[in-house]
Amino acid sequence: MSSMKTTDSIARERAARYPATAGAVSPVDLHEGVRNPGMPLELDWIREIRVNRSAVERRAATLGTRRSVKKEWQAAWLLKAITLIDLTTLAGDDTPGRVRRLCAKARQPVRRDLLQALGMGDESVRAGAVCVYHAMVPTAVEALAGSDIPVAAVSTGFPHGLNPLPQRIAEIEASVAAGAKEIDIVVTRGHVLTGNWQALYDEVRAFRDACGEAHIKTILATGELAMLRNVHKASLVCMMAGADFVKTSTGKESVNATLPVGLTMARAVRAYAERTGYAIGFKPAGGIRTAKDALTWLILMKEELGTGWMQPNLFRFGVSSLLADIERQLEHHVTGRYSAPHRHPLA
Repeated sequence: MSSMKTTDSIARERAARYPATAGAVSPVDLHEGVRNPGMPLELDWIREIRVNRSAVERRAATLGTRRSVKKEWQAAWLLKAITLIDLTTLAGDDTPGRVRRLCAKARQPVRRDLLQALGMGDESVRAGAVCVYHAMVPTAVEALAGSDIPVAAVSTGFPHGLNPLPQRIAEIEASVAAGAKEIDIVVTRGHVLTGNWQALYDEVRAFRDACGEAHIKTILATGELAMLRNVHKASLVCMMAGADFVKTSTGKESVNATLPVGLTMARAVRAYAERTGYAIGFKPAGGIRTAKDALTWLILMKEELGTGWMQPNLFRFGVSSLLADIERQLEHHVTGRYSAPHRHPLA
């Protein structure tokens, strides 16, 4: 592609403009605001991928220990984290009433008195999206009307992704027709485990085409992929096929978002940006429950990809209970006391 910058030119510009964030790629160096069109499958690139698991685990173990964000800076980071949350309900007993309450929470995720005390009373703080099953998309779209908060629908036989392909494609099309602006699809893990990269590429490309203008987040279910090398390879193949986001997990696996997996996927995102000039989003999901967890993930993004990736168009948390703990931490910052979880509205 003639319009793409070379890896070397991006690296030189990055080093000159962002000397304190070695390794990070700023979206302003790339095709800013341009959706990833995908690219032909490059099997030679996939075959040469290697991941040193012990080195990744050592690096991941330092993320929450080498840096500490305290006091007003911590409050600011936690407010930022709220804007990156995909508020999620994916339970068998979901009801329209529960979804409407969740949407109300997405519109006003922090109590107004806390925002006033934090000096944010005039600022708009809202969740990044609301994520639901297809059946609840119309309810969520209606509840969020006028807010510009997108509805994300899990799709393609979530969480296992083993329905026949025509059914999975039809499910995407139905959710888009119902008003979903983002589609979280699950890939066929068997393609990854058997190294059938062409089949994975073709599958994700078909899903991307079915999404149309809706953005596609590809869920890898990393806890079922056996090796970090598989995680890196699958991430790259999904990005080559046109994914807008790569996502760790459905939240239904026994092992969901972990820092070594997140580090591996972030570096795959960086490699793709350096090779093609397109910025891909990243979404860890499952098991992120505390404000401390959120801060650690934000540190990972800042150190590996730079502050440009700490925005809703390029980073999301897939969570259901994180917001309640963030609110408790913000109240502690304001009052010096921890509140009981029931003091905060449904999250």
